[in-house]
Parts: sequence; C-alpha cells; structure tokens
Amino acid sequence: MKLYVIVSLCALFTLTQQVTELDSLLLGLELRLPQLQEDVSMLQRENDEQLYGVISLQVIENELMQINQLVARLKSATLSHQRLTANTTEQLEDLKAEMQELEAYDSTGVVKSQQTNQRLKKDLDQCKSGLHPTTEPIQPPRGNCPHGQFLNISGPSVYTAGEYPGSYKYGAWGRDPKPEAGKESWYWLVMMTSSNKFSNYVRFYSSQSSLIAGVSAPGNVMIHTTNPTTNTIQGPNVVLYGEALYYNCYNEATVCRFNLTTKTVINFQLPKGTRFNSKGNFCHLDECYLFTDLDLATDESGVWVIYTTTQDFGNLVLSKVEESEPLRLSQTWHTSLYKQGVTNTFMACGVLYATRYVNKEVEEIFYSFDTTTREERFNVGVFISKMSPNIQSLNYSPVDQMLHAYCDSYMVSYNVLFG
Repeated sequence: MKLYVIVSLCALFTLTQQVTELDSLLLGLELRLPQLQEDVSMLQRENDEQLYGVISLQVIENELMQINQLVARLKSATLSHQRLTANTTEQLEDLKAEMQELEAYDSTGVVKSQQTNQRLKKDLDQCKSGLHPTTEPIQPPRGNCPHGQFLNISGPSVYTAGEYPGSYKYGAWGRDPKPEAGKESWYWLVMMTSSNKFSNYVRFYSSQSSLIAGVSAPGNVMIHTTNPTTNTIQGPNVVLYGEALYYNCYNEATVCRFNLTTKTVINFQLPKGTRFNSKGNFCHLDECYLFTDLDLATDESGVWVIYTTTQDFGNLVLSKVEESEPLRLSQTWHTSLYKQGVTNTFMACGVLYATRYVNKEVEEIFYSFDTTTREERFNVGVFISKMSPNIQSLNYSPVDQMLHAYCDSYMVSYNVLFG
C-alpha cells in the first residue's frame, strides 16, 4: 500500500509541474497583450515615418513574435497536460485494481506479490531520476557559467532612498567584483550631481546597512574639483572593478579609468563612428535616458563596454576591456539589436542581456547574446518587478550574483537565480 501511494505521488508531482508551467505561460500572455494594444495605439498616433515610428514598429514586431511563441507553447503544454492527466488517472485505476487483486491472494501468492512490488519500486526509481519538464526552459545553458544556467530574477532584496532621498534621478551603485583586501563589504555610489548628466566623484559605504542608513564613513573620492570638465563622468552607466572606476569620459567617445589609489585617470578612444553626447541613448516609447550612449558592465571575467556606431546603424556593439596600461579593447562583437529599443543592458558569465520597458511596474529581460556561441535570442522572457517606473542603470555583481538597479534616485537590488 505504501508503494502504491508513493507511485501516485510521483505522478501527481509531474502533473503539478505541468500546472505550474501553464500558470507561467498564462501570466506571460496577461502581461504582454495589454502592452501590445497600447503600443499599437501609440504607433498609430505617431505615424511620422521617422526614427521614433521605426522604434515603435520594431518593439511591436518583437512583442508579436513572443506572443505567438507563448501561444504555441501554451497549446503544447495544454495538450501535454491533458495527456498527463489521462495517463495519471489510468495509472491510478490500474494500481487500485492491482492492489485489490493482491489483497485477495492467499499465502501461495506471496512470492508473486513481492515480484510485483519489486517491479513497481524499480519503476518508481526511474520516475524519480527521470523527471523533466515537458517543455524546454526559457533559456538554455549558456557559455561556461560557474553558477549554472541563468533562470530568473527574484523580487527586490534591497530598496532604499539612501542618503539623498529623491535628490538625484540618475546614478549607479554596486560592489567591486575585485576589491582590495579589507574592502570586500564596501558599496560604491555615483550620482549625476550636475544637470542629471555629470559627476566628479564616487562615494563609498563600508557595508550594506551603512548604505541603507545613508552613513558614508569612507566618504567621497574626488576625480576633479570641477564638474564637468576633462575626464569627469558623463552619464550614469559606470562600474567599479579592481579599485578603479570605469565610465564615459566627459564630452568624448572615450572610456576613462580612474584609479582610486593613485587618483589618476587613463583613457582610450572607442572606434571611429561611436555615438556619444546623448546621440545613442537607451530608450522606450515614452522616454530616452540622457547620456547613456556608453554602458560599462562587469561580470565574472572583468569589464565590458556596450555602445553603438554609425557603421552598425545604431545596433548594439559589445567589446571586452583589457585591464592593461594603456587601456585597450581585446575583442568586439556586433549584434542585430537596435539600441534605442532597449532600456538597459548587463553582462553575466560572458552573456549580454538587454531589457525593455513593459509598463511602470515591470521591466523585461527579453534579449541575450552569447559571446561564446554568438547566438542571439529575442525571447528570454524574464520579468523584473520595479519599485519605480524607470531604471537608469543596471549592474550585475559577480561577487554575490545580484543585479543593482538605480531607479529614479532609489537603489534596488535583485537576486539573479542560476540553475
């Protein structure tokens, strides 16, 4: 009788997995359909045959493609769910009949019943070791990530206005993936303190609790006393790596590296045709984020820069930054993703991820580019619950596998879930 119950539970567990899959697909459709209707209405209102209309049309085409994929998966999952329900019911009826027969056996049938139980136990073990979802996961394994497969983003784990509530709309924050000894728990913060565009210092906090409470014991490290000026920070997409701040140099298509120890700046020019000075921003249909032409990012392997060029017609270009002197790019990849249809990017395990604005409460990680396989995907389908309508910068921290978002002056962090 115990074995009968265990086999039944195994079948019911598989059935539960199917129900969860259906719930997930239905949620995806529920989020996408109203947004698609709104975007189509906006495109009809624009009708200007200019660049903005092209962006709207591209977003709508991507949404239609993803909705069709969701419907196809929903049909497949529904049919599979129906088959599994029928098979489970049949299996339970067969087991019930078999148990009734076993109960009617006399002592001469003991050996046969033991053989039956052994066979059923073997089937149960195979069931336990062979459970797999009937549909493919959203994101197949990528590259050589030590954490496993990128699966999802958790709800916010940190949400704080910090030391200057509501004062600086644009900025960035996070942790140094390669910190100096004794600074492993430190957090950094860069706010655009001049016109939401420029900054001339990086601010430090000795712990997460100090960051949330707004107590900066280490204080500021100044790049220059004037803001803005040569080699100061332009735009919010900055990162800290190996005790150095990487950012877009003021008024140039150039990456600067500010050494926190020596207080010196070195830089290098990006390829000819690189867009800067707010000509290649992250955008959604309602707004573009100022001076986001260059996006610096970190992952397990170091520092990256994401940008656009006239030669690539505004599509995202990704380059690896070498930690050398002089600074240089080691390798470059070209994508087919148009940047002004994207709101943010980040790197994790050598894979570029891009987000887009769904509504005031939700952002979607919809795109990935694997630098190992050069494979592009436009249907990643991972949703981020936002605490504020806009995410001005998004940094991945390989130290603790967290996403650090700067949202309309609020600092928010999310756990990145790997499998």
